[in-house]
Amino acid sequence: MNTQAILDTYIENIIQIMTPYGSGTGFVIGDLIITNSHVVSGLKEVVISSKIIKRTIAKVVYDDSYYDLAFIHYHFQKPKTALTLTDKIIENGDTTIAIGHPYGLNYTATEGIVSRASRLQDDLEYIQIDAAINPGNSGGPLLNDDGEVIGVNTFIIQNANNLGFSLPYFYVKEAISDFKEKNLDNVIKCPSCKNIIDEKNIKQDYCPECGVKLEVAKLRRKGYKPTGATKLLESILSSLDINVTLARRSQATWRVDEGSARIDINYYENGIIIGDSKLCAIPSKNIDKVYDYLLQENEKLSYLQFSINENSIYLSYLIVDSSLTEVEGKIALERLIKYANKYDDILINKFDAIKQKKDEED
Repeated sequence: MNTQAILDTYIENIIQIMTPYGSGTGFVIGDLIITNSHVVSGLKEVVISSKIIKRTIAKVVYDDSYYDLAFIHYHFQKPKTALTLTDKIIENGDTTIAIGHPYGLNYTATEGIVSRASRLQDDLEYIQIDAAINPGNSGGPLLNDDGEVIGVNTFIIQNANNLGFSLPYFYVKEAISDFKEKNLDNVIKCPSCKNIIDEKNIKQDYCPECGVKLEVAKLRRKGYKPTGATKLLESILSSLDINVTLARRSQATWRVDEGSARIDINYYENGIIIGDSKLCAIPSKNIDKVYDYLLQENEKLSYLQFSINENSIYLSYLIVDSSLTEVEGKIALERLIKYANKYDDILINKFDAIKQKKDEED
């Protein structure tokens, strides 16, 4: 199969994984989502989505920092065509296809070859490939030209052209087999003694078998806890019955969809908080009527303001973190979410403004 045919056939198996620390890729094998340990960032829960899975919260049930593997469990609809791990020997020059979400560009497929079938790095074998992989590709599948998984795209050499490395399928098979044999959720593989440890048996973050400190156990125990203005913003969003875990795009960005409007909230390093919604685009006719209407509405609004950037109309809320309060912030963001949807409809239906196209959602 060619690259496009492989992508079309197996796209339902490709998962986007999001945490407060970044995003990556996973893929479905059986009833598990396979990804890298560093993608799940030591968390017990992550946000996942795919062509057939709406953005939702899923559990990380296995975390292995040695192989840099993690397994996620979620009761999802099975893809029409399942991905399988190969049982073929990988050879230099074999065709490879890497699929993932580099830099948030969903379902990107790149083609290349196996530059070296076995490259030793820190006592583990990796498949060296020249297919372009970038941040966001981590955890995604490396496929052969039959559409079989030959590896998990794991890391690249920075500032080098197309030097990528994929964990071979046989390590993945071994990890899945060991995990299934234990028949437990919430397990950690000790990077020292290589035992699979039930998380409830870990005391003070030390491996009960060999005594080594388990950094992943510490991260899973602590979880993600926002602080300062970020904590206050999430408290405000929660008070508006918004699931902040699903809304969160990073430690300082959130997104809420309401009707036809999309609201993005960003907290910048300089202390500025901007909540804005990119509404419709100005129409080609009767532009003066649109301008008059926006100016009139600006006079009536408090907390919020209309603006135009290029040909797009924005409704925005701006404040510095030192001035943000729970009460005022709730009023402002509640209005922004409600009014963005309201004004988008008015501008489209009354003034023939142009409905915006949205990027493909996660």
